[in-house]
Amino acid sequence: MNPYPAEVWLNGQWLPHKEALVSVFDRGFLFGDGIYEVIPFYRRRPFTLNEHLHRLQDGLNAVSINYRVDSLRQIIVEAIDRANLMDGITYIQVTRGVAPRKHRFPSDAQPTVLLYTTGYDFAGFETTVAEVVLVEDFRWHRCNIKSVSLMANVLANQYAVETGMTETILCRDGVVTEGSHTSVFFVRDGSLFTHPEGPRILPGITRRIVLELARKLEIEVREEAIRVDEINRVSESFLTGTTTQLTAIGTILNAAGDRFQLGKTAGPVTRRLQQAFIELVDRS
Repeated sequence: MNPYPAEVWLNGQWLPHKEALVSVFDRGFLFGDGIYEVIPFYRRRPFTLNEHLHRLQDGLNAVSINYRVDSLRQIIVEAIDRANLMDGITYIQVTRGVAPRKHRFPSDAQPTVLLYTTGYDFAGFETTVAEVVLVEDFRWHRCNIKSVSLMANVLANQYAVETGMTETILCRDGVVTEGSHTSVFFVRDGSLFTHPEGPRILPGITRRIVLELARKLEIEVREEAIRVDEINRVSESFLTGTTTQLTAIGTILNAAGDRFQLGKTAGPVTRRLQQAFIELVDRS
């Protein structure tokens, strides 16, 4: 698939992507001063649209960018129609806008709003097994805000690539928080564990869906962080995310170089949740 969209919606206009330009004084470019969201769609229908827009609005409110995201609902539908794609993602980015470079908020800047869709092949996640590496979480202390300032996440994910792994899992104060661009779950003694919501993790939409599915399947859910020194006691682990969906983890590599093997296929709890997720998407 073409990695670039044929056109984008920028500040109220549809433009070929090569003609979609922003000022070098946009605060998103200068400071990473903006919020973004990624919304999946299946068979041309946005999935969990309300939840994604709610998270986007929460992020904008948290950093005092004055923009109402409800105005984007119809644009999202139009973007999918114009792209003529069955499955894919819609990317939205809202920055504080163009202003002279000063750290304090400008008084009169208008937000810069970008939206586009690209195709994505979601098939096969249930047969994929990831390998992950643990590193110290060196990000800021507001990880619950989906900021475009992603340097720490980029460096963490690049580390996974350079070590031949699928994803980097982050740890803070001896406990596992989340992945560089995923949420992470563990199964221990039949119960499902994941870090509780709060400033240390992004409130993942797929994460929330998985928790709801687990409760419906009567799997015990414990929103508790797993300690790094407890990983040798877990029987299953998996990643969740908009494009990751629900992918099993087969190998965990810690900072000391120890490898914990969880299996070459998804475990029984992971498989039940994967099947429930597939059925949910099919019904949507």
